[in-house]
Amino acid sequence: MPTRRAVTGRSREPRARFAEELRLLRTARGDSLRQLGERLGWDWSLFGKMEKGETIGGPEVVQALDQHYGTPGLLLALWELAVSDQSQFKERYRRYMALEAEAVSLWHFAVSVLPGLLQTPGYAREVLAAGGLKEPELTQQVEARMGRRELLEGQSPPQFRTILSEAVLRTTLRDPGQWRQQLEYLRDTGERDGMTVQVSRFSAGLHGLTNADVMFLRLAEGRTVAYTENGYRGELIEESGPVERLQRAYDSVRDLALSPAESRKFILRLLEEVPCDPST
Repeated sequence: MPTRRAVTGRSREPRARFAEELRLLRTARGDSLRQLGERLGWDWSLFGKMEKGETIGGPEVVQALDQHYGTPGLLLALWELAVSDQSQFKERYRRYMALEAEAVSLWHFAVSVLPGLLQTPGYAREVLAAGGLKEPELTQQVEARMGRRELLEGQSPPQFRTILSEAVLRTTLRDPGQWRQQLEYLRDTGERDGMTVQVSRFSAGLHGLTNADVMFLRLAEGRTVAYTENGYRGELIEESGPVERLQRAYDSVRDLALSPAESRKFILRLLEEVPCDPST
């Protein structure tokens, strides 16, 4: 069985470290990429892209590689670090993400796009592509965004509430099947313990949060910070005065929004409106 190598002398960047380990294990075996693909049943080009750092693949292929190389859990652990690596996100998000990981509760409002924590792969891909991302970075960012969902899906997740402007749910994906999956995921999220989904209808009128998304993070020491974001930039707000003003605006929106039960019915009605796949 190959022994685990020390990190010393190797890349400290998780994605580069993962790609490096894949190359070293394969060359130590004397396998070509084509031979590896034939033995594991995946297209050999996928392994080439993984070794170049163009993609990190999925957990299934990584588990198969762990089994093939006799490194139980090693590659999967490196893959998980690569997925959750904060350095792949823009600098302005890093402090926010560090605080987000410490938060005991999160309250969110969305103007036009679902928060990344609630996006399915199909939704994330279309949103990121619309923002100008192209391959291979597009696939990398989709995978990274899916890794962030572990915050709400892992053990002991923080309390989470999102209020979605009706515009978010009226802006569909081009692929009806992908849109259906996203709505189903959103429906299921609202049924989980500690998760609340509300919808703010157009009829609620103008309010204090019409121009930007906002996320409030309540930290363990009792302090609350806010992160606001529009299509061009994001801003972390830690001063108590501005945060309190945003919270008052958020409370007003919550008072006007549909209840969680009514919001679930609204999402179910939208699901009924999604065109069915003619093949089913």
